[in-house]
Amino acid sequence: MTDMSRRRVLAGIGAALTAPLVPAFGDQAAMPPVRMIEANGIRMAVYEAGAGPAVVLLHGFPELAFSWRHQIPALAAAGYRVIAPDMRGYGLTDRPARVEDYDLAHLTGDLVGLLDALDIERAVFMGHDWGGLVAWQMPLFHESRVAGVIGVNTPFVPHEMLWLHPDLIRDLMPPGKSFVPDPHEDPIVQMRRVYSPDMYVLMFQDGDLGDRLMARDVRRTFRTVMRKDVISRAAYMKLPREARHMTFLTPLGAPEPETLPGKPILTPEELDVYVRSFERTGFTPGINWYRNLSRNWQAGLAVDQTVRVPSLMISAEDDVVLTPAMADGMEACVPDLEKHVIAGCGHWTPQERPAELNALAVSWLNRRFPA
Repeated sequence: MTDMSRRRVLAGIGAALTAPLVPAFGDQAAMPPVRMIEANGIRMAVYEAGAGPAVVLLHGFPELAFSWRHQIPALAAAGYRVIAPDMRGYGLTDRPARVEDYDLAHLTGDLVGLLDALDIERAVFMGHDWGGLVAWQMPLFHESRVAGVIGVNTPFVPHEMLWLHPDLIRDLMPPGKSFVPDPHEDPIVQMRRVYSPDMYVLMFQDGDLGDRLMARDVRRTFRTVMRKDVISRAAYMKLPREARHMTFLTPLGAPEPETLPGKPILTPEELDVYVRSFERTGFTPGINWYRNLSRNWQAGLAVDQTVRVPSLMISAEDDVVLTPAMADGMEACVPDLEKHVIAGCGHWTPQERPAELNALAVSWLNRRFPA
């Protein structure tokens, strides 16, 4: 069997497998047909639409390529070739067993392999949440394959010190105390001195309790987590510091409250897509990305932390973890940078405020990489 024939067979198998997982919900939310592509030693599920300069959309945790369902048609209509993979460990993409198979060397290598498989020399990488962190690392490790970067919610912070950003520490430290992070010390070691053990990133380092809490009732996890208008940044800052310690997982072990704060982002049909997918895969592969923070930090110590490609940073006013203030001063490491803040938006920007995000992304792409 030739390579081309093999790819066609894999694509057909992938389409058959995905049909019940990714239904269409109207023109704006429909996903393109899935393609199964071999990249960096794994099979990746890829959703592609449009023609023109390539834009690769990188989802976060716990999400899927489906999280970009509102961006794919908008960017394709604007004249771009849009490529949205289920990232390593997610959806229909392979899920290697070893924790170390989810470090940044593998995650960025997957994307280089994806470009190779699609015969694309360079692309703009647009990432949200963990996808944003990977997008910012692409020009550090594979600059020749990167045309530009769009960070959504996730700012660039050198040396994998995102969760030790001074603004985040200031929000959470008790009055009268201070802590200055050291880029030359393991970030997990430092986080243990700053945060409580049930802070979600630390919980992911210590056994599998976080994995089990999230998988205990997948539908409840997504009903609880993917919400909007939960709390404004101003109201969050009025909470006692002990209530701000990012202990997002422990409530999943208690009885579900009768009412949840804010409003759901997902329709019942969209919620079903996530539930069916994560009931099949579990959350551990995605959580393994967090379990490589120390390894990623070590690998980046000798790497120049300057992003030398045109970049766009889109923050969300009411994201209480990845705050707009964390993007202040990014220009020191990202010289060619444009920044915007979407007012009244929480963490799940691509799904919560798609029209505003699409407008900002298309405007910047049209100016920097005309279709």
